[in-house]
Amino acid sequence: FSQMFSLIFLVLFLQLYLLVTCQDGRDCYSQMEQSFYKDGDIEIAAFLHIYTYDVHRIERSFSKYRRFRWFQSKNYQYVLALVFAIEEINKNPYLLPNMTLGFGLYNVMHSHMTVMENPFIWLVGLEKHVPNYTYRKQNKSVAVISESSIAVQMGTLLELYKIPQLTLGPFEPLLSDSGQFPSLYQLAPKDTSLAHGMASLMLHFGWTWVGLAISDLPKGIQFMSDLKVELQKNGICVDFVELIPATEESLSSFQSTFHIQILKSSANVVILFCVTESLIGASFQSWGQLMTWKVWVTTSQWDFASSEKPFLLNSFHGTLIFSHQHSEISGFKNFLQRANPSKYPEDSYLSRFWSLVFNCSVTGTSCKTLQNCPLNASLESLPPHHFDMSMSDGSYNIYNAVYAVAHSIHEMLLQEVEMQPVNNGAKVAFSPWQLHPFLKNLQFTNPAGDLVNLNHRKNLEAEYDILNFWNFPYGFGRKVKVGWFSPYVSQSEQLSLSENLIEWATGITETPRSVCSVSCSPGFRKTPLEGKPACCFDCIPCPENEISNQTDMDQCVKCPDLQYANTERDQCFYKKLTFLSFEEPLGMTLVCTAVCFSVLTAVVLGVFVKHRDTPIVKANNRCLSYILLIALIFCFLCSLLFIGHPNTTTCVLQQTMFGVVFTMAVCTVLAKTITVLLAFKVTAPGRRMRHWLISGLPNSIIPICCLIQLALCAIWLGTSPPFIDTDAHSEHGHIILVCNKGSVTAFYCVLGYLGSLALASFTVAFLARNLPDKFNEAKFLTFSMLVFCSVWVTFLPVYHSTKGKVMVAVEVFSILASSVGLLGCIFVPKCYIILFRPEKNALKGFRDRIISKETDVLKCSS
Repeated sequence: FSQMFSLIFLVLFLQLYLLVTCQDGRDCYSQMEQSFYKDGDIEIAAFLHIYTYDVHRIERSFSKYRRFRWFQSKNYQYVLALVFAIEEINKNPYLLPNMTLGFGLYNVMHSHMTVMENPFIWLVGLEKHVPNYTYRKQNKSVAVISESSIAVQMGTLLELYKIPQLTLGPFEPLLSDSGQFPSLYQLAPKDTSLAHGMASLMLHFGWTWVGLAISDLPKGIQFMSDLKVELQKNGICVDFVELIPATEESLSSFQSTFHIQILKSSANVVILFCVTESLIGASFQSWGQLMTWKVWVTTSQWDFASSEKPFLLNSFHGTLIFSHQHSEISGFKNFLQRANPSKYPEDSYLSRFWSLVFNCSVTGTSCKTLQNCPLNASLESLPPHHFDMSMSDGSYNIYNAVYAVAHSIHEMLLQEVEMQPVNNGAKVAFSPWQLHPFLKNLQFTNPAGDLVNLNHRKNLEAEYDILNFWNFPYGFGRKVKVGWFSPYVSQSEQLSLSENLIEWATGITETPRSVCSVSCSPGFRKTPLEGKPACCFDCIPCPENEISNQTDMDQCVKCPDLQYANTERDQCFYKKLTFLSFEEPLGMTLVCTAVCFSVLTAVVLGVFVKHRDTPIVKANNRCLSYILLIALIFCFLCSLLFIGHPNTTTCVLQQTMFGVVFTMAVCTVLAKTITVLLAFKVTAPGRRMRHWLISGLPNSIIPICCLIQLALCAIWLGTSPPFIDTDAHSEHGHIILVCNKGSVTAFYCVLGYLGSLALASFTVAFLARNLPDKFNEAKFLTFSMLVFCSVWVTFLPVYHSTKGKVMVAVEVFSILASSVGLLGCIFVPKCYIILFRPEKNALKGFRDRIISKETDVLKCSS
């Protein structure tokens, strides 16, 4: 009852509306009919936006006078696709045999108060074919095809009568709600992979700094949210986001702010996503002469290439377009070539379009008679900005929509015929709502070989062709396929591009860059800028021994211990194995110094042996002098153990030989010092000190001290002996082979014991320095121990402040310097007297008997 009441009310309202508004038109365009009808056994109603008009503001609600604005040539291809599909089905003997399909085509406008005028007229069966006359037509339409932009308004109305409604697309998630729109079916595939495809394109060209211009509608907001997630996932930052308004009130303010924003932005790439209902065409219609030198990435929903105003150069040359991938429909291009007003005289839209693009004269009472048209006029001869011969996404979807309705009717009729055979050739009658069970589960292959599925839950994600807009001279733009994107292959193969086919924006000869900061080359790492997006950064060099071998690395990578970073900090090389060798200058110098001084010490020993009976040799115990000279020879030679390729034997011998021979040398000096002290402190033959001197007690110091040092070395070797080690950090690019001390405590115990002996020797020698006698060497012993202690005291801080080969060289130098100090301070003065001043190497006159005896005591027993 409620539906009948609503229908009666609509009929009365429309009759009153038509009586008030019907009047003679002022020109042919104002009298343009808003419908195109072709009879058939079964009909499909199509509501498409073919042309735009203005209604007088004052009488907008009750005036039938319309001022024609422009013809939507892109959408008129939808009409031809509809006609082509229906003619193809009517010629097919296997699909709906013995039946013909017809259609009723109605013009509707987006976002206009008259958007529901023609749907109301169609629904109540009122048609206006001649001026001032309206009649009721039997409605044989079983389904409605419409654009997504009016699907919500029409869906609410058609749902009252359960009439199937098929939309051309693009896919709208809102319309897939079966609870709200159970009678609505979407032909377009889902665009859920579009954001991923655009992010992949940005990543392919290295565009990490982009701008967004998105329609201020629910679908645009949802796409922006998905796109931001994909961009962030791939490290791409957004410089600005501008929402394109869906209302005329916000349009002017948007145009002024966006023009300024796009010109001042450093982003050279702008992603433009439009929804059909938005005012994007009006927003950018003034951009024909505004050169931005930006790369635009958009979808085929906004076809700026079909603009009515051709221009030689424009801001959109080089635009990359994501278009739904579909197969070519065989015969469609030939159909377009043959389409003309004489073939379809009932098509008032085609007549008006023909008169506009070919400058024909329109005559006749119905304004359908064309005169003065070019003889070779055809749609194929038109430039693309007037009419594109390639099938658009919308035309492909309307082609599939017609076939979907035909297949559903065919299956339903077959099912009914099987259940109740038809007699006497009577045709089967059915209501539109009976098609729903068949449409909901419909799945078929269209003549192009593509699978069509109307179940939105099973609807596949779209695959995209990537087109490049070329604006040839005189504005003859072309869209050239330069690649594709498919979500159904592996990640690395989803995007395919032929970069050599891409024409970039005017004035750009190479692939443009769109980055906030210049990429950090290898050897540098990114450091973020405070308050800026992650794509804005500074580049700083990698620290020592760290590298970055790729561009825009967030962190440098440390080279392994066995490798080192080159000076450019972009590669790690294996370090060379090195050590303090005999061949290198430093090693050779130390070796020569050690050998020379050991030979010199041996020469001094020979001189002392040759002049063993002279007073200066006999003084202070010549046996101790021999022992000291022999110990110094070994001191010089033990330094050679520190040079050359280390091994376990040399590492052990380095420290033990060093400790033992230096202990022997220092103990000998201590024994000599004690001998001097005892000799000059003895004043009476009966004193105990004299007994100690005669018994040779000072000589026993040497074996006792050496045994203590040997015990320390034995403990060292038994607990944590020295071993071969590597030093990978002391010298750049080298791994140094060194001898690790093992137990550092044991090393310092040996060194400390040696230092305590040296300190004791220095103290005793210092006390005996002023004792009288011509051959008293206490002063020389004091000075030699001062040099010895100074060398080793200086050694400790220097040793700990160096690494690698330098550390070894410091230790060798300390050994040589301390040994040279002992040799030079004790024996050089004596050799000088022996060799160059022999007259001083003799006793002059007689001395006291006591002194003579004391001197005899100092002789070494045979």
